[in-house]
Amino acid sequence: MSRFDLERLSKDELIELVLRLQRPTKTSRTSSKPPSTDRKERREKAKPGGAKPGHEGHSRRLSEDVDKIVDHHPDECPCCRMALPGDLAAEVVSEHDKVELPVIKPFVERHRRLAVRCPSCGAMVVAPVPAAAKGTPFGPRLHAVATYFKTFQALSYERLQGAFDHLFGLAISQGGLMNMLRRAQGRFVAKRDDAVAVLRQANVVASDETGVRIEGSNSFHWVFRCNDAVVHQASPTRGAVVIRDMMDGHRPAVWLSDRYSAQQGHADAQQTCLAHLARDVAYADEAGEDLLPMRLKLWLQGAFALAARIETLAPPTIAARRRALERRLTAILETPTSCDLARDLQNRFRRARDQLLTFAKWPGLVDASNNGCERALRPSVIQRKMTNGYRAMWAAAGEADIRTVVDTARLRPGTNAFQVILQT
Repeated sequence: MSRFDLERLSKDELIELVLRLQRPTKTSRTSSKPPSTDRKERREKAKPGGAKPGHEGHSRRLSEDVDKIVDHHPDECPCCRMALPGDLAAEVVSEHDKVELPVIKPFVERHRRLAVRCPSCGAMVVAPVPAAAKGTPFGPRLHAVATYFKTFQALSYERLQGAFDHLFGLAISQGGLMNMLRRAQGRFVAKRDDAVAVLRQANVVASDETGVRIEGSNSFHWVFRCNDAVVHQASPTRGAVVIRDMMDGHRPAVWLSDRYSAQQGHADAQQTCLAHLARDVAYADEAGEDLLPMRLKLWLQGAFALAARIETLAPPTIAARRRALERRLTAILETPTSCDLARDLQNRFRRARDQLLTFAKWPGLVDASNNGCERALRPSVIQRKMTNGYRAMWAAAGEADIRTVVDTARLRPGTNAFQVILQT
């Protein structure tokens, strides 16, 4: 804004402008900004690292799978200097593991076609082309390692090429790696379709999306969650058409999302993510001049407390607490305020009024926040920052299929991502 523009402002407008400039900047605690943007501020307020006084120390647990055991016997008695033979009865005093990785090198199996001369007719007979000579020379485990490094360790093609060369002594061109990943991704389509089929039968579905670069253009990575499936989808658009195509006519009982309009109206009932509202309230409480944001903050704490204990409460108790929260919210929203931040919060809560306590009508089935989808999207955000996106849509769509299969398997405890990829 130039000096000329400032001179044209009225006194009230100048006062409002100064007040806005004095407001604190938004952080990850008071907005949807990532924590990396306020790392400096957090570092200045951080406490010294290390164990606190009185903390009980912990050491590395011994491995359950031991390849070799080496026993160490004492040679002589320190009291009388008598030599101690190795066949004396002994007891274990302590155990210590020494862990090392073996040298990893590719196992190369060469197939040779041989020709022999028939002793009967003298014809030269050549062996048929073996199956190993057709298609790719790389085996399933090699495909799984490349897929794991690219998808879950966010390696670019250049870094992936270096990892194979430096770790395994295996030279593969970037084009060869691209072909390898494309072949591997095709194996995940069937299980991805199974996860979509489960999603299209779910009563409760949650969704979220984040930006991503595909073929040099702004695109989006979507995620959909239910109790038994997690489905990722790459799309060039952020519109509601993505949800309609994904659900294929199925209308769940409850949809959990943020307040973005494209994610509204896809179910009989809607649950707004209270964590998003909590960040807005935290900023208004920090930057505003009214007590209303603090009252909303306390109201949200009550809602989160109900969500945390809802599976242990009886239905009449849940209903009574929900009615009490609704009465408190009505009183807060009817309170007059002159603070624009507080007034904006009131409007946001009014628009989402019927979506704030839906979880209380579905005890244990609907969450109060959409953190599950946000956690599922976090690897995609890391991938975006590390590699700046995808060169082609097939790469983004294929990686979404891989994440769908692995994240769906991870709903069962004790799942290993690499083992899921290798099995697939």
